[in-house]
Amino acid sequence: MDPIQYKFSNTSTHFYFDSSFSQLKKIVDPKSAILVTDENLYSGHTKKFRNWNTIVLKPGEAFKVQATVDTVIEQMIALAADRKTTLIGIGGGVITDITGYAASVYMRGIPFGFVPTSVLAMVDASIGGKNGIDVGVYKNMVGAIRQPSFLLHDYSLLQTLPQNEWENGFAEIIKHACIKDAAMFRELETGTLKTYQQKKTAMRSLIRRNALIKIKVVQKDEFEKGDRRLLNFGHTLGHALENQYDLSHGQAISIGMTYACHISAQLRGFKDTGKVVKLLEQYGLPTYADFNKKKVIEVLKMDKKRERREINYVLLDKTGRAVVESMPLLQLEKIIAAL
Repeated sequence: MDPIQYKFSNTSTHFYFDSSFSQLKKIVDPKSAILVTDENLYSGHTKKFRNWNTIVLKPGEAFKVQATVDTVIEQMIALAADRKTTLIGIGGGVITDITGYAASVYMRGIPFGFVPTSVLAMVDASIGGKNGIDVGVYKNMVGAIRQPSFLLHDYSLLQTLPQNEWENGFAEIIKHACIKDAAMFRELETGTLKTYQQKKTAMRSLIRRNALIKIKVVQKDEFEKGDRRLLNFGHTLGHALENQYDLSHGQAISIGMTYACHISAQLRGFKDTGKVVKLLEQYGLPTYADFNKKKVIEVLKMDKKRERREINYVLLDKTGRAVVESMPLLQLEKIIAAL
């Protein structure tokens, strides 16, 4: 299938939406490419990696740190990578983040591409050029915004995806519906995770629809000065919970969206909190949680969306329409404490 090209401010990305891993060698020469993946994917798809230079990392968010990036760079040097080498991340959001970041800093920037292998990575993590790593409990504190040269979707890779990773991905799909697509929200209400897992055509269509939502938002606001901030719905509180409580990204964002709906009800008159909570639970995601509010507020104070004593918080006016509201941290602290 021919790629679709999407232009961003300084470059463009080729999207191969309905492709296969075997097409990769037509996009890049294996002699001038290095693949980055994790142990789970490598052991599950060993044949696919044959005849490619491959760096294999330990799986999981715990390894999305500078020490892992250092390991990748050391192995790139050992493989004699130069400015014409393309680094390709084969995996979920952790792998695409590490790959994009390593490629952005190696020799001051080399080309890179992604083959996302999870729903979350296909609809969100691999799109938009945000490549970052965690520092302690602070999510994505260090990184760069730089677009990949290409993205390749091979839906057959979803066949080995564990159930919790499906749920993880649907948190971001529901987020897109909440902020930008009321019609998709209604469509999701009529189905379940099982429905989409069984109906491959519907799942492919849903992934593409979500990818396009994010692509269009990023094209308008690549460096997060305006509309791109809407993509952070549920992420402000979610990120503060994620690393502290060893939650998956989707679980943390789901809880974050639940509380963002309650804050939206208080500050914007949002009337559909019950519907959002019901939909999240319908797709196997957690909603309410006991957490140490004081600790979470401390982490929030270092959030990248904070500007001095104010924080940009994404709220809903109604399903499908989100806004960014700048509020004093003290006000947010009082609201969270009372929830």
